[in-house]
Amino acid sequence: ALRALLYEFGHVFPAGMGQIGRIAAVLDADEGTLPLLVSEECRDLLQQIAEKTVRIDTRTQKAHRLAEDAETAKRLQTLPGVGPITALAFEAFAPDMRTFRRGRDFAAWLGLVPRQHSSGGKERLGQITKAGQADIRRLLIIGAMSRLNRLGRSRIPQGSWLERMLARKPHMLVAIALANKMARAIWAMMTKQEDYRIPGPTAAAP
Repeated sequence: ALRALLYEFGHVFPAGMGQIGRIAAVLDADEGTLPLLVSEECRDLLQQIAEKTVRIDTRTQKAHRLAEDAETAKRLQTLPGVGPITALAFEAFAPDMRTFRRGRDFAAWLGLVPRQHSSGGKERLGQITKAGQADIRRLLIIGAMSRLNRLGRSRIPQGSWLERMLARKPHMLVAIALANKMARAIWAMMTKQEDYRIPGPTAAAP
């Protein structure tokens, strides 16, 4: 809303919280080019953003403290892409992992598998089913997306399945595939009561 309001008067800003300082500086330096009502509205929006940022930071810190005290949440955070909020969501909302025979079943329960539209021996895969617990599925996809951003990509091993998929598949499709793998890894971690272990490099065939 803040960016859209300023855009009407020729001030264009990219999206993102990193632009708040620039916007505030423009308002402070304004010499009457903005109508008074618009300037006041922009400052009110900036104040709302500042207040909500404080509340978000406070709750995030609380989530970090809770996740440090909970054994399961602490273990889950050893998996790349899983932060304190996702770990606490699993502890609060995920069913007993022993109800699933394997990690693939848990990923399917979460809806992180494509719908099957197959006939006549020809396999057709549609969108993900979106079954199971929606909050956990959403958090896993967000965590997967964080591993595919500019910083996360620098940590993807060369030649890995993830690097190969990024080279030929849409970004969101790769994120869902990664979220599927994360769900299966979480099933293994919770059933075996083990921290995540980074897979070692596969030995080349002789």
